[in-house]
Amino acid sequence: MSPAAIRDRVLGLLPQRADWAAVRRSPGRDLIAGLTVAVVALPLALAFGVTSGLGAEAGLVTAVVAGAVAAVFGGSNLQVSGPTGAMTVVLVPVVQRFGATGVLMVGAMAGLVLIVLSVARLGRYVRYLPVPVIEGFTAGIAVVIALQQVPAALGVADAHGERVWAVAADAVARFVARPHPAPLAMAVAVAAVMLVGARWRPGWPFSLVAVAAATAVAELAPVDLARIGALPAGLPAPSLGFLDPGAVGVLLPSALAVAALAALESLLSATVADGMTVGERHDPDRELFGQGLANLAAPVFGGIPATAAIARTAVNVRAGASSKLAALTHAVALAGIVLVAAPLVGRIPLAALAGVLLATTVRMVEAGSLRALVRATRGDALVLVLTFAVTVALDLVTAVAVGVGVAVVIALRAVARTARLERVPLDRGEHSAEEHALLADHIVAYRLDGPLFFAAAHTFLLQLSDVADVRVVILRMSRVSTIDATGAQVLGDAVLRLQRRGITVLLSGVAPGHDQVLSALGVAGQLRRDGLVFPDTPSAIRYARTVALGGARPADPAGHGDARRGAPAVAGP
Repeated sequence: MSPAAIRDRVLGLLPQRADWAAVRRSPGRDLIAGLTVAVVALPLALAFGVTSGLGAEAGLVTAVVAGAVAAVFGGSNLQVSGPTGAMTVVLVPVVQRFGATGVLMVGAMAGLVLIVLSVARLGRYVRYLPVPVIEGFTAGIAVVIALQQVPAALGVADAHGERVWAVAADAVARFVARPHPAPLAMAVAVAAVMLVGARWRPGWPFSLVAVAAATAVAELAPVDLARIGALPAGLPAPSLGFLDPGAVGVLLPSALAVAALAALESLLSATVADGMTVGERHDPDRELFGQGLANLAAPVFGGIPATAAIARTAVNVRAGASSKLAALTHAVALAGIVLVAAPLVGRIPLAALAGVLLATTVRMVEAGSLRALVRATRGDALVLVLTFAVTVALDLVTAVAVGVGVAVVIALRAVARTARLERVPLDRGEHSAEEHALLADHIVAYRLDGPLFFAAAHTFLLQLSDVADVRVVILRMSRVSTIDATGAQVLGDAVLRLQRRGITVLLSGVAPGHDQVLSALGVAGQLRRDGLVFPDTPSAIRYARTVALGGARPADPAGHGDARRGAPAVAGP
């Protein structure tokens, strides 16, 4: 791609005049929607910051900086971005291996990857991800997030383990040895308030109400509960001290994983937002561009990698948002909270935030959708269960790779089963019954239906190699939907085997695109030179009758026979 083309493509990804025209439609509703989302997002931002390992302030900074940048430059009018539970699942092992500086570097590198993906216009391909994979890793993420909250919910600060489930198990064992019921009671109470309140009044910010009540109880109660800790009274000063060119190679796999997750979650969230409204359609490439810039900006202020959040986006839509102003208002409101109420926010108990995330995990899982997929087909059930299990046992990126890989294999198997090699009867024409019976003893016609590709080629070879006691085999190719190099090679092998047994092979109805593949691999070239490739089946049958009745001699295995005598003119593939 030329520099001029790259420049034009980048300019096309920048905010458009239509974006700001939408702001003028109903700014009052957008402002109210933004404030509503900010109230819902505050406890989630704090909780995800703590869970990521970089602290509550990192979650707030991410919600403010990434939320504002993605709102301005993203491709959806309704999307709300910030820290998410899925991202914390990916970040925890990064924190353990590389520390806070590594996380910031990973976020910046992921931002660059997202920008490259947007310029390459790869956003549209995320829609091809199988639904069982999406549901499987969503359910797996919910379980991982819930396991991450076990130590805080039990009031255990020194649990250890290489995997999240091992840490949770260690926390349970320590809690059983020295029970401390207050944190557990607080986490369960906050989660219960959120879940029950969401059913009673779905639009009310019960998460903030529950956290505020828990904080008040903790201030008055005699028990000592772990708190978030002091927050900075404002955004941290910009810094590029985390940039280390020498660490690029070591951190690149983690950055690719973060970028893949950010792209996936953001585009899925934008699709959900489109489905909740009438007339809204996001631009997937601009959305990746906005998320890339957001992930470049957030680490400069100490924030963690961000992505669009389905839960907050849904709240934004239900609150009446119609433009980017709502998401921008959400970020500004959170910045105001950081400036004004930092001391109060620092007093929130960790157990309360654990309760928030426990309730969030319950609401992440769509039990009805999972049941429907499990009952749909055995293949869908297998993909879903594998993706879920690998997400919980290993990590999200491996789970998506495994899920997509298994889904592709199952899909190829299903497509391969549609390929058929079917024997078809010859037309009687003007021949008598005795002559037709004679021809039927010496000529056999097969019709190839469906794709002739690597997944179906072996079966085709076995079926065709079983042909015996005939002089001519006609392969009708007009219904072949696609052919690849493996299919062409197998077809050539089958033709050669038949020729070595003295059987003449004729091809009919080869599509031009398929003929190109066959010719490139040397399959159709010799047959065409010997006059054994025909534009249609009737002309192939006429020539086959000539061969069967002794009017022409079939080609020898080396292709030097006398097959051209008496052959009709051959007209293209």
